[in-house]
Amino acid sequence: MKTFDEALYALLSDVQVTTESETINVGEGLQRILAEDIVSSVNVPPHDNSQMDGYALHSFDLEHGNLFPVSQRIAAGEVGAELQHGTVARIFTGAPIPSGANMVVMQEDTEEVDGQIQINIKAQPGANVRKKGEDIQQGQVILQAGTRLRPQELGLISSIGIGEIKVFKPLKVATFTTGDELLEPGSEPQEGKIYNANRYTLQGLIPQLGFELIDLGHVADTLEGTIEAMKKAADIADVVMTTGGVSVGEEDHIKPALESLGELNMWKVKMKPGKPIAYGKIGVDKGQVPFIGLPGNPVSAFATFKLFARPYLMKMQGAEQIKTNPIWLQADFDWPKANFRRDFLRARMTNKRQQTVAEIYPHQGSGVLMSTSWAEGFVVIPEDSTIKKGDTVAFYPFSAFV
Repeated sequence: MKTFDEALYALLSDVQVTTESETINVGEGLQRILAEDIVSSVNVPPHDNSQMDGYALHSFDLEHGNLFPVSQRIAAGEVGAELQHGTVARIFTGAPIPSGANMVVMQEDTEEVDGQIQINIKAQPGANVRKKGEDIQQGQVILQAGTRLRPQELGLISSIGIGEIKVFKPLKVATFTTGDELLEPGSEPQEGKIYNANRYTLQGLIPQLGFELIDLGHVADTLEGTIEAMKKAADIADVVMTTGGVSVGEEDHIKPALESLGELNMWKVKMKPGKPIAYGKIGVDKGQVPFIGLPGNPVSAFATFKLFARPYLMKMQGAEQIKTNPIWLQADFDWPKANFRRDFLRARMTNKRQQTVAEIYPHQGSGVLMSTSWAEGFVVIPEDSTIKKGDTVAFYPFSAFV
């Protein structure tokens, strides 16, 4: 049985990063991965400009008096004339600083006296002036290939005037479900059967990462039906992913189907929930297509997708940053029984005793899907460890895995 770290290392070491890219409008780039560096051809800001509404002047003049006539008015988007000695320019936020001025006095520090502007502060060269290129300099690499684009990166790219970007094509992830015990939501309950939760969990998790979901639905629970579905999935997708059916029971067809089409590596991982992770390759005409088999228990499927499938897919998509960092909190619970496996407890942050602490869902079973909806993340309990209320624990928000 592999440790969590050993299993994750083995999985990520086998990733083949995609090379297919496309050019898209920057406004369509949310969650996409850059396929090339973004280099600025301009300075940002392109000129010295005012941080405030107020008056531009030269500090030398202010050292010899504090009452000045207004010689010009400069709004954002306009370029003023050279400032006349002994005058001020009415200026607005974002407007270029006129030649001959080296500071801006904000409006609140002035008053009008007999048609002139009285400055009520001392000379401060450079005050309230944004310098040319202080944010971005011409020729600077502002974002590197492999960066996943958030709203702030889209704004950053737009700020240097780039309208189109080169990104990796989204991975196509094909899924299907097997099992005669599964019912589709909306159908009438039947004795001995359960509703198919995992299918719809994956329908949310996969597109949420920016990938294209190919849902092949529910296939016949036979070896022949499973083989046919697996072939179809591998022909049209970059990755094939299923939940459940990877054990050695007579009704578990994923394992023999995959072995007949390619290769399968099955790992029992020292983690809870989770434990069984299947990884392999489906050999098809276009080459080998990765296969990831998640556990069948709903919470185990959710957890192993977040902790194993997500980093694999993100690395395959070309993302450079796939690691998630914890928030360190005090535990608002006791965990007295040590486990040889690493526990991922469904937890959330709450305010108690004037501090933020981690509380856990009272029922941590791998079939208790309610725990994933109630929770905001995982609290990680290391192997062979116990926790007392007040101990510091690592909390990983679910949002960090999106």
